[in-house]
Amino acid sequence: MPLSYVTKFIRRKFVLITIFSCSLIYCVVSFFYETPFSSNSDIDSVKMRNFDSLIWHSENDDGNSSNKLTTCRNSVQGKSLMVDDRGYVCSRFNVLPSGCCDLNAKIVRYSCDTCKENGCCSIYEYCVSCCLQPNKKELLQGVLQRAPDTFHVVFASVTDHYELCLAKCRTSSLSVQHENSYRDPSAKHCYSDTQQ
Repeated sequence: MPLSYVTKFIRRKFVLITIFSCSLIYCVVSFFYETPFSSNSDIDSVKMRNFDSLIWHSENDDGNSSNKLTTCRNSVQGKSLMVDDRGYVCSRFNVLPSGCCDLNAKIVRYSCDTCKENGCCSIYEYCVSCCLQPNKKELLQGVLQRAPDTFHVVFASVTDHYELCLAKCRTSSLSVQHENSYRDPSAKHCYSDTQQ
């Protein structure tokens, strides 16, 4: 019995007109006061980001000092390989609970296996490892300075050399041609901006 009263009340014209009017007003107000997804001021603030404040790997960093690092970040996504933030490439089975590659296992640091002279590699983990070489700092700084404005937005959250290499080695629009095929399908992960 109470259910029939509720349905009669909802069917009344007054209630329906009120609901419709409120919905219409809400739509009109939200349409006119909609804020854009990103404005030019947001992009300009990202352009002003000082990439000199990035934390870079140095020649003196040997990666073996246990008192400096207790945990490591790693690339996580690899099916069989991982690269940690010290530049070591190892098998997924050789990753310690700390996230670091086990130095007692057969691992390689700053490996450029599968990489070509132009800075493009066929395996993502080797791209990141090669990019982490301390002697790549000038190359990467040049890449950041020449990066189009759209890439400044991508690199805005990058705080150190490792994060920059992770972001740079991911497949980007620079490694494709005609928007649907790789320039070089055998080497699609690039830390350099010269794609030849």
